[in-house]
Amino acid sequence: MDQTGFFLNASRETADEDVISMAQLADDLGYHSFWTSESWGRDAFTVLTMVACHTQNLRLGTGIVTVYSRTPAMIAQTVASLDILSKGRAILGLGSSGKVVIENWHGVPFESPLARTGEYIDTIRKALSGEVVTHHGKFHQMDRFRLMSPPLQERLPIYVASLGPRNLALTGEKADGWLPIWTNRERLPDLKEQIAQGAAKAGRGISDVTAAPYIMCYAAQDDEDTAHGAQLLSAHMAYYIGGMGSYYFDSFSRAGFANEAQAVKSAWGSGDRQKAADSVSDKMLESVTVLGTPQQCRDQMAAFRRAGADLPIVNFPRGASLDTARRTIEALAPGAQSK
Repeated sequence: MDQTGFFLNASRETADEDVISMAQLADDLGYHSFWTSESWGRDAFTVLTMVACHTQNLRLGTGIVTVYSRTPAMIAQTVASLDILSKGRAILGLGSSGKVVIENWHGVPFESPLARTGEYIDTIRKALSGEVVTHHGKFHQMDRFRLMSPPLQERLPIYVASLGPRNLALTGEKADGWLPIWTNRERLPDLKEQIAQGAAKAGRGISDVTAAPYIMCYAAQDDEDTAHGAQLLSAHMAYYIGGMGSYYFDSFSRAGFANEAQAVKSAWGSGDRQKAADSVSDKMLESVTVLGTPQQCRDQMAAFRRAGADLPIVNFPRGASLDTARRTIEALAPGAQSK
């Protein structure tokens, strides 16, 4: 059966009872994993611990925690604790985040994100092994550190959020999985080839790296609801392109939407959020999202799988109701996708 994950932004606007019920629904429907992130709300590990205590089979992924907010030793300790508590279900998703978050919120210089991520992965792996670790690197020093309570998994999976060519190569070289967002379906084979080239340098193959793209999804009830979903998806996309630095702007530009991305960025910069959302073309929307009736959503998700998505992670646009999220989870459940 095809594996599917789902992401929930467990901010304070979502009650704990709703987070738990959504996770339990996904667990019952055979989903592979539950993912959550952290920015200015609750931390990912605490939310995942809550979910672990109320589910049986769901893997529990940080999607993502940044390598600037914790030391490698602290990340290793925390994810190992989650793995023990969940009886071997933890997945560590790492990324660099961006300059605004790192410098304005954490007060840390946003320097050398690629090199820092690589060093952190290496150091965390050593720490998770339970062996004594001495590490003298560019970004972190560790003398005779030993994790006295190592994870249950012999090799706890580490996924990396990456978009640019150098980051993709790093993912192929060091990671067990890849966590992109707003990934153009037609570009997936090319992006995976870049990961494969990085993997080859480390004596690995593309099959060693699970492609787990976040895919914004909206299973609609009717045509009116589909139009509403398109509005939410466009607004969410515009926020990433116009308000989240250069990463997503560059990504959409590389995907052939340079003119549209520039229009979104210009409108966003002038404060016109509606114009920014309206600048998202239908083709942009179709290339990166899943939208429509439950069957249309299943067909579109199948197209993402054919393009190379090994573990698509169902995500929801900002503003989607819990009822919509539940309907979408049910429509895209692993067993339902073969209907």
